[in-house]
Amino acid sequence: MKLVFASNNEHKIREIKSILGENFNLLSLSDVNMKEDIPENEPTLEGNALVKARHIHKATGLDVFADDTGLEVEALNGKPGVHSARFAGENKDPSDNIVKLLSMLGNNTNREARFRTVIALIMNDKEYLFEGVVKGRIITEKRGGGGFGYDPVFIPEGKSQTFAEMDSEEKNLISHRGRAVEKLVLFLQQV
Repeated sequence: MKLVFASNNEHKIREIKSILGENFNLLSLSDVNMKEDIPENEPTLEGNALVKARHIHKATGLDVFADDTGLEVEALNGKPGVHSARFAGENKDPSDNIVKLLSMLGNNTNREARFRTVIALIMNDKEYLFEGVVKGRIITEKRGGGGFGYDPVFIPEGKSQTFAEMDSEEKNLISHRGRAVEKLVLFLQQV
């Protein structure tokens, strides 16, 4: 099955390909000659995922899915949330985002957080949404060299390692994106 994944993020593309496996022919935006960044100006993860999917579907006519992910920190009233990638500015620098997050949390003992991913699928001109959530906590300093984004400071519930300390297989089994993609795959296997 051929699907376009509406992303230019190489980390996400590799992660999704490893989750989807061999049954799907996953095309990236560069595979369909789409080079531009798609604006993510919606106030929700659902809205941003749909905007991206609709944009690519309209341009290519192909079945497409897009995701948007946010880190929601309890002590920060759900921030950075939909603004996670640009939390410290438009340059989307993960290190700057982590520095800002840890600075805002300071010595706060409530470190509860969750990652939430929403996938929007457009298939046969119909729209579907899938959500994946993983709860955890924010630690006070970065650990691990893998993963991307906030992975070095996020420890999922029931684990002792950050996402950045886990190998990709272990992370994909429990991650927010992995859970959302699992729902997507189950849906695709039934159509």
